[in-house]
Amino acid sequence: MSPFEKFLKQLENVKVIEPTISYDNYVTIDLSDKNPDLNKELLADAEKFEIYIEDYLQKNNALVAFGGYNEVRNLYKRSTIFNGEDFDERNIHIGLDLWTKEGTEVTAALNGNVHSFNFNNSLGDYGPTIILEHLFEEEKFYTLYGHLSLESISNLQIGDEFKKGEKLGTLGNAEVNGGYSPHLHFQIIKNLDQNSGDYPGVCSKNKLDYYLENCPDPNLLLKIN
Repeated sequence: MSPFEKFLKQLENVKVIEPTISYDNYVTIDLSDKNPDLNKELLADAEKFEIYIEDYLQKNNALVAFGGYNEVRNLYKRSTIFNGEDFDERNIHIGLDLWTKEGTEVTAALNGNVHSFNFNNSLGDYGPTIILEHLFEEEKFYTLYGHLSLESISNLQIGDEFKKGEKLGTLGNAEVNGGYSPHLHFQIIKNLDQNSGDYPGVCSKNKLDYYLENCPDPNLLLKIN
């Protein structure tokens, strides 16, 4: 385990959505290409997929379904931003998803400042997105919050300061969040390169080693299970 991963693991009481929801009300969810329930028709229809998530939460008596780090998914086959003739298919998820209701409060994982934000409005993209900048041993690192509501970025400014646990925004619906059931895509990024308001949350197999090193498992920080 790297020094940075050890740093993440030793931090306590970190949440990124509605802090009053106990981890006892969370359940893991498998959205991989191995899940037989996720047929092509379901994955292509945001409304049907939202019903699937709601039913899953109800059956498990949970309020939040989480998972997806380093998970191979068929969820991205519907969008050209993940599949093209001139690049390898990107289908491995390198953030952590938290699936719950539209409008749920999203909170800052750590003290930080707004590095950038954007409305990434292509099908399958993040929709409204915020990236916070943090420091570890005088080195910058970043947390990304994707699939927010438009209101979350409407009055935001570069450099705005947020304290750990402070409300950052709310979850958006399929109309604005890239065509997904409401959820938060949360990702830790060591090196943001030249990206602004956006960073890959899904990668190809041939680049997986780089992205797993640059984007460590968010559950090291959240400690959900």
